[in-house]
Amino acid sequence: MQRFMRLLAMAGVLLAATQLVGCASTMMGQPAASMDNTVKLRDGAAAMAPAAVGTFMLEPGKSAGLDQSVSVRGANTLTSPIGNSFAQYLGETLRVELEAAQLLDQKSSTRITGTLLDSALDAGMSTGTGRLQARFVVKQAEAVKYDRTLTVDAQWESSFMAVVAVPAAMQNYQLMYRKLVGQLFDDPAFRKALAK
Repeated sequence: MQRFMRLLAMAGVLLAATQLVGCASTMMGQPAASMDNTVKLRDGAAAMAPAAVGTFMLEPGKSAGLDQSVSVRGANTLTSPIGNSFAQYLGETLRVELEAAQLLDQKSSTRITGTLLDSALDAGMSTGTGRLQARFVVKQAEAVKYDRTLTVDAQWESSFMAVVAVPAAMQNYQLMYRKLVGQLFDDPAFRKALAK
């Protein structure tokens, strides 16, 4: 009987913790340069000219909610600290990565802009999934040098327990921004658009 009471108490604690995690609005951390992306850029930096980062916005016609928050599980949501916009968060991620590799010049006539097309997150019960899609455009003066849509699909181990699943989903969602920008840096056509 005592063992049953202990199990019941533990279940109550877990349920309470789940409820606490399940009722919060959490802001993502500020974008920070990653070593992988910095190395990618520095390896080709001699052949690339610095560029400016322009406007990043939600695709016209898409629901504003797509740009403002994602539901993690239950009432728990994740938001952006940059203008309450995931599109602007993507632009800031790109900016800090270029700056870390000394390839940012806001006065440059070469400008990179972006449009957020999709943002999705599912904490899952055993597997979490996420998707991030954006269109990147590079213009030199008014000439379009690059125009491509890139997508990152992510998958990670999750849990039925919100105290485990929610933080894992939030962390992996934020990492997708670095991965999407890294995919841009890997594209030979993007490197060519920034060629000196």
